[in-house]
Amino acid sequence: MILKNFKELSKYLETSRRIVIIGHKNPDGDAVGSTLGLKHYFDKKGHKTQVLMPNEFPDFLHWIPGVETIYRFDRQNNQSVKALAKSDIIFLLDFNALHRVGDDMKNTLEKYENDFALIDHHQQPDNFEYMYSDTAMSSTCQMVYNFIEMFNDLDLIDESIATALYTGIMTDTGSFRFRSTTSTTHKIIADLIDKGAKNDRIHNNVYDANSHSRLMLLGRALSNLKVISEYKTAYITLTQKDKDEFNYEKGDTEGVVNYALSLKGIVFAVIFIEDVEQRIVKISFRSKGSFSVNKFARNHFNGGGHDNAAGGRSDVNIEETIEKFTSLLPEYKNDLSNSYG
Repeated sequence: MILKNFKELSKYLETSRRIVIIGHKNPDGDAVGSTLGLKHYFDKKGHKTQVLMPNEFPDFLHWIPGVETIYRFDRQNNQSVKALAKSDIIFLLDFNALHRVGDDMKNTLEKYENDFALIDHHQQPDNFEYMYSDTAMSSTCQMVYNFIEMFNDLDLIDESIATALYTGIMTDTGSFRFRSTTSTTHKIIADLIDKGAKNDRIHNNVYDANSHSRLMLLGRALSNLKVISEYKTAYITLTQKDKDEFNYEKGDTEGVVNYALSLKGIVFAVIFIEDVEQRIVKISFRSKGSFSVNKFARNHFNGGGHDNAAGGRSDVNIEETIEKFTSLLPEYKNDLSNSYG
């Protein structure tokens, strides 16, 4: 764990500040939940806050309390830039380096003259003035809970904060089934329920609000599933044509890679998603056991993340990307064979 200049940050926040809170590009449940949870907490402490996201996030997260106050940098650029210019400090949540917000926002943040504070659980973070980094944590939302606890303010957690934090912990732990879910995580979840988080409604809002087209896209993804038993690997492909056919919207592919990982005997699962507009192939990696997809993504696909969940990208077409991926597997045969049970 890295806890840098926390005492100084605590003292700095004793005075009302103008705070901007930022999540990463293509925000997920942990990014949205952690930023809004921290915003609600800071608001109760008398600070003036504004959450910024680089771009749109999935529709199934649009019900979280306070979501209507978020500025999108790509569509509300003037408001976002003004908020940054007026701010005393920026909190960076759920990402480890400025490039994770995308080039346009990164260029703006690199000109920022005040300090950054990082709260994040991804590996190999960049260095900032204030840091709370812990790769052992299940989620950034769990870290925000701990951050509030460090200030002895758990009594300030209300239903809005509890709901936001519960959502991020639930989504980033795969509904509490990933290895990063500890007994402490469950104790925090219990406290959030006691403080107003309605677990059944949250689960329903996130996982049981599928559109017909999203389920049809899932069907196509599963029909494209390939298994390479020799390497305990399975992968899914989705082309731009597949996405267009089923009216793809942001968030429609969230969690699809886990279906490949659910196969008996599989320890390494990947989904390749073609994005013609950005001229890239987006990649999500998942694993069971000791096989580090973080290292795999960093070494070969311009990505990274956690040991069992990471992302990456490829700048060549989807066919060449898959050819590259499959050609790498023999190199990792022993690691994959010994990864899990």
